[in-house]
Amino acid sequence: MAARRILKNRMIGMRAIWLENNALSLRSDVPVPEPLAGEALVKVRSAGICATDLELVKGYYPFTGIPGHEFVGEIVQAPDRPERVGERVVGEINVGCGSCVSCLAGRSNHCEQRTVLGILNRHGAFAEYLCLPMKNLISIPEDVPDDAAVFVEPLAAALEIQQQIKILPTDRVLVLGAGRLGQLIAQTLVLTGCDLQVAARYNNQRELLAACNINWIAENAIAAQSYEVVVDATGSEKGFATARSAVRPRGTVVLKSTYRSHIQLNISSLIVDEITLVGSRCGPFAPALRLIEKGLVDPAILIEARYFLKNIRSAFERAAQAGVLKVIVHIGE
Repeated sequence: MAARRILKNRMIGMRAIWLENNALSLRSDVPVPEPLAGEALVKVRSAGICATDLELVKGYYPFTGIPGHEFVGEIVQAPDRPERVGERVVGEINVGCGSCVSCLAGRSNHCEQRTVLGILNRHGAFAEYLCLPMKNLISIPEDVPDDAAVFVEPLAAALEIQQQIKILPTDRVLVLGAGRLGQLIAQTLVLTGCDLQVAARYNNQRELLAACNINWIAENAIAAQSYEVVVDATGSEKGFATARSAVRPRGTVVLKSTYRSHIQLNISSLIVDEITLVGSRCGPFAPALRLIEKGLVDPAILIEARYFLKNIRSAFERAAQAGVLKVIVHIGE
């Protein structure tokens, strides 16, 4: 049955959201992708809208094609691994060449020839089908619902911070930005036992933090040079300036967002105060899934609205509103 449906869609095309010239459109004539050697065809069940998607529409990065990289799907075709057909999966979004220095050293996320799902030279998840290598696809445990699994990609990005730096229980840590990503960062950092505070601007953000027993702080109450680690999840020049002011000498500032513009840096002050700047991007999927499965984090509480693919413009408009958290797009209807 599934094979006949795929064949029919390959003949008439699939529904997908197309981004071109800073405009989104719903198309029904996009060819269903053909999996290459080592790849699988995945039927997308749902996908989340994140800040990077919003910035792509604004022209942050030149991209034409199908956006979207946070998804839950089902493997419907796997020529090299037919036993995996039917698995419910999430997918790591970076696809390296496999043969360069970075890939051979285990740093495929930094492969110069990489493609990135819905971001760089690879069609993404706002479509009925997508293709990814089998090794990128991770099975979802039965007791993890779609609403939680769709957050694995940003939750993994949040966990990457702890892959890069050690957070001690004695550390004072500040997260700037309590939006979609900031909330997930907070849920992961609080597990370290550190003295955590999150700068939250909107009531809904504060209520979610309080529900997770995470302390929030007003932006105007942040004391200068008071934190060993500051995570900037705002993506703004003002946010970086606040992070720089809040971190103590010899402290660390983690840059964890899609920055919308160039930022002016006072390099001399960074040198004098011996500040460490850490850029942070994608992270480990398997640990993110384990945290969800064990109930240590609850990302689904961030879902604020749901839309169908046909209402994608309304979905993006809602996601772009100030203070709005996660908007989910259901693909199958």
